[in-house]
Amino acid sequence: MKLENTPLKMIDGRDTTFDEFSEKVVMVVNVASRCGLSPQYEALENLQKKYEDKGFTVLGLPSNQFLQELSTETKISDYCSTTWGVTFPMTEKVKVNGKDAHPLYKELTKNKDAKGKSGRIKWNFEKFVILPKGEVHRFSPTTKPDDPEIVNLIEDNLSS
Repeated sequence: MKLENTPLKMIDGRDTTFDEFSEKVVMVVNVASRCGLSPQYEALENLQKKYEDKGFTVLGLPSNQFLQELSTETKISDYCSTTWGVTFPMTEKVKVNGKDAHPLYKELTKNKDAKGKSGRIKWNFEKFVILPKGEVHRFSPTTKPDDPEIVNLIEDNLSS
């Protein structure tokens, strides 16, 4: 499956595909509201605001796979917007591991991180930066969204 054809249901219930984002540099992140890493929402939103007009977006995929996400999409959306000012697009809750993993994660987890490891999502806030030509870069949950390696990757691949 090509990433562009991957179905997505957005947090507001709208159906789309990853093709909506395929012309951009996209940072896909499995997010969770009750995770110790949730302060990363602030850096994710700062990247969104700084680069969204230049061909970049964060795409948050809430997941309760590690038992740290709120119960409904409405609660997730309200928490993210009121607590962190999140404006970047988010999907409905998804599974990131196992046989019921979302198709996007089934594809993304084939990619290796800096340590050469592919496979299962290890924790919340694992990041995948997908470039417009389809190249995927994987970053660990503890790598901050505004880490220089990520920012340089984004800036080097923006359209303007």
